[in-house]
Amino acid sequence: MDSTAQNAEFIRNGAHTLSLKTYSNRASETIMLLHGGPGVPDDMLEIVELLKNDFRVITFEQRGVGQSVCNACGYAMEDYISDIDAISENLKIDRFHLFGHSWGGLYAQIYAEARPKKIRSLFLCSPSSGTNETWKKTEKEVMEFNKKSTSKKEWIQMGWNSVLGMLGSDSAYQKLFKQVLKNYHSAYGEVKIEEAFFNKIHAEPINKTTKEIVNYRPLSIFNNPNYPILITYGKTDIYGNSKNELLKRFPTAKVELIEKSGHIPWKHNPTEFNRIVNEFYLAYKYL
Repeated sequence: MDSTAQNAEFIRNGAHTLSLKTYSNRASETIMLLHGGPGVPDDMLEIVELLKNDFRVITFEQRGVGQSVCNACGYAMEDYISDIDAISENLKIDRFHLFGHSWGGLYAQIYAEARPKKIRSLFLCSPSSGTNETWKKTEKEVMEFNKKSTSKKEWIQMGWNSVLGMLGSDSAYQKLFKQVLKNYHSAYGEVKIEEAFFNKIHAEPINKTTKEIVNYRPLSIFNNPNYPILITYGKTDIYGNSKNELLKRFPTAKVELIEKSGHIPWKHNPTEFNRIVNEFYLAYKYL
């Protein structure tokens, strides 16, 4: 799918630059998409295509990913918060909608907690369950999902590539995530992913961000936020009981379970996913 951005640019935030794309500049409402990982790029073009006719849609490669150059910069959660601040200030956006997938869903929670007045709505799509000890639980659940989805040979190879990746090998992580995405899609047919996607994966943001997520304090309960929140999971998503900790954090959120879908619903069940997205953003469509 080729969804051409109206504007592709680099935005500086201190010592590093963020590679950013903007679609539908004329729209009054802005939706910012946060990809997963950490350290794994995804333009989420299916979602861009769904929204760009009615909203200004912003995607960016997170720090250290793809063309977002991060030379000797930090990966603390405060640094990630400052990246979204830099984008909103540069583009003069006072308030905006945040859509986050997987780790991006956790990133969205972290930002919304820190900057509640900036948020118009929060869409958490198969979000990672939390920071600190909750992140450790999430990692174990994802590991178990991948183990069940692979042959013994594939599982050994994943372990080897994981070790090499933790030692700093970009190519090992690129091989690892090829297998991970194969596992995520295995029950829903073969999904073709271009080699260029994997070439944007780098070890440094994965390793350093993961460490910072574990070190970050547990997130607070979002009591009575003044914006709508939607949480979605695929019926066969990668997370287990850690989801309950996230759901307790958002007592007023609407929750949707997407049938015939795993962790990437816009590829597994696009009809149902599109319906949910359109219904959630309908109130803002003509503002």
